[in-house]
Amino acid sequence: MFVRLFYTLRKYGIPVSTRELIDLNHAVAAGLVFADQEQFYQLSRTIMVKDERFFDKFDRAMQDYFKGIASFDLDQLLEQIHKIPKSWLDLELLEKHLTPEQRQQLQKAGSLEELMKMLEERLREQHKKHQGGNKMIGTGGTSPFGAYGDHPEGVRIGGPSRKRSAVKVWEKRQYRNLDDDQLLASRQMHMALRRLRKFARQGAAEELDIDGTIQATAKQGILDVQLMPERRNRVKVLMLFDVGGSMDAHISQCEKLFSAAKTEFKSLEYFYFHNCLYDYVWKDNARRSSSRLNTFDLFNTYGRDYRVIVVGDASMAPYEVTSIGGSVEYMNDEAGQVWLQRLQQHFDKTAWLNPEAQHYWQYTHTIGLIKQIFADHMYPMTLNGIEDMTRYLAR
Repeated sequence: MFVRLFYTLRKYGIPVSTRELIDLNHAVAAGLVFADQEQFYQLSRTIMVKDERFFDKFDRAMQDYFKGIASFDLDQLLEQIHKIPKSWLDLELLEKHLTPEQRQQLQKAGSLEELMKMLEERLREQHKKHQGGNKMIGTGGTSPFGAYGDHPEGVRIGGPSRKRSAVKVWEKRQYRNLDDDQLLASRQMHMALRRLRKFARQGAAEELDIDGTIQATAKQGILDVQLMPERRNRVKVLMLFDVGGSMDAHISQCEKLFSAAKTEFKSLEYFYFHNCLYDYVWKDNARRSSSRLNTFDLFNTYGRDYRVIVVGDASMAPYEVTSIGGSVEYMNDEAGQVWLQRLQQHFDKTAWLNPEAQHYWQYTHTIGLIKQIFADHMYPMTLNGIEDMTRYLAR
């Protein structure tokens, strides 16, 4: 029983053994769960996964395992689908797509404060559903509030991210940790990062010094073994990863970089943030609300000699960099650019690594802002870009 689940978990790289498979069978046989997919998911994860860093892989494996399992009458469902008017399925009636010229004609609030005041007014005024409008909270319109519409500056309330122009997002954001077990498609990324490594002989004498032994033996006339400290990687690296939102498109590339960095650097620390650095970062995306680290504590913990690599597409609403309260998730007390400048001032060497294609940088205002804050030390996440970045950080 559950043999297919066992092999599915193995396929996704989760280290399960037959012991866990037997325990799961015993738990189900004992009636701990019955005919409930959510309860079975929780029970399976508790028994089969021993390390929380495999939770993401477990989610993907379970999605694969349950694919095709249905809890409904298929014939009845098909009958209901045939009764739906075709016009209901026309996405053009729901999603709004404006030309660049039409978008320019839409009026922006002018400031984050004005936008929030407008939202507050709409919440007081609105008492029914709206669709396709230009003012109230709804769908498929040109209002700055709602989902599936089109506006160059607004507040997304529900619905998925589509055009990356929301100033704030009124929903709980779920981010995933980067997978540090990714196989690299190319050896060159390892080699590019290796340029940053610096070695020094540290600690007690424990490694045979061949040249010293030969010289000492020749001088003494008898064997005189010489030892020296082991060569150790002494460079210290701090990486800050932007996660969620527009960065979802770059997860695979970032995971490869993360895997290479963990292999190459003995002293590697990493944290996550969203869009722009503010007054806290976090280590685990699953517990980011309860396990935050104050950014000042980050500065106090890691010395100036750490080489800092910020990884993000730097693509966001300008308010997130320039304004108090500009974060899409909460009302930050200080503008993002203040924290980025503090990062620059605290560490001797910082660089920004951008996975967005370099020829698009000129079209995103915040990329230019952050590039300026980092004194032009923003590099594309290409092999040449990584080599240029490590060459700067190693100087």
